[in-house]
Amino acid sequence: MQNPMIGIKGAGEMASAVAWRLFMANFRKLFMMEIGLPTAIRRAVSFSEALFEKEKTVEGVTAVALDRIEEIRNIWERNAIPIFIDPGWEIVRKISPEILVDAILAKKNLGTRIEDAPLVIGLGPGFTAGIDVHMVIETHRGHGLGRVITAGSAQPDTGIPGRVDGYTSERVIRAPADGIFRSDRQIGDFIKPGEIIGAVSGIPLCASIGGVIRGLIRPETIVSARMKIGDIDPGNNPGFCHTISDKARSISGSVLEGVLRVFHEPSLL
Repeated sequence: MQNPMIGIKGAGEMASAVAWRLFMANFRKLFMMEIGLPTAIRRAVSFSEALFEKEKTVEGVTAVALDRIEEIRNIWERNAIPIFIDPGWEIVRKISPEILVDAILAKKNLGTRIEDAPLVIGLGPGFTAGIDVHMVIETHRGHGLGRVITAGSAQPDTGIPGRVDGYTSERVIRAPADGIFRSDRQIGDFIKPGEIIGAVSGIPLCASIGGVIRGLIRPETIVSARMKIGDIDPGNNPGFCHTISDKARSISGSVLEGVLRVFHEPSLL
């Protein structure tokens, strides 16, 4: 654990914040795993964009898309984070990281096991500390956000987005039907209530509230009905769209805490 290799499942907003935080704390032997066509909403701060653009930089830290495991050390030497298309997490079995973080935020466990690494951390509901992971990080907004749980589970998913400036479900944009999402809007655009954000299968999507488009799924993405495809920030600062959020900083800081607990005292496991 003196210079641990850390694997991160997922490369969306929260997973990217975790990778960024660990990198900034000088844990540099990181790698990330994603599906082939990621559906991140807050793409401006998601390393998953590297899979479309080859590289993605978030607050000064860069992730680079790789096809071959053999190239991983070259990216570490470049002081960057390698990211792979690896929906089955085959790399974990091939190179055996000392630490594994499941940051997919699927609200359920998609296959992570406590035996996958000496330290396994799961974000949010779907994991039980001591059973399928060593630690769970609370992701629900509120008093317990970021709590490191070593016995038990995070709060169950309520299905209601966290409150921001008094708004909950109103700030989330969901697909009205199955189909292909199309839009000419950009993350950071200002929008007024009732304005069209885009369309799915010809059905227009209108903003319920005014503010800044903080997140938006990539146009031409195939979506399913009720799938989250966008997020409106009721504030008026488009710069927030390109920086890590307060929630993501809290959660990522808690992952770092969990890593440091074991880094300094391995007997805790």
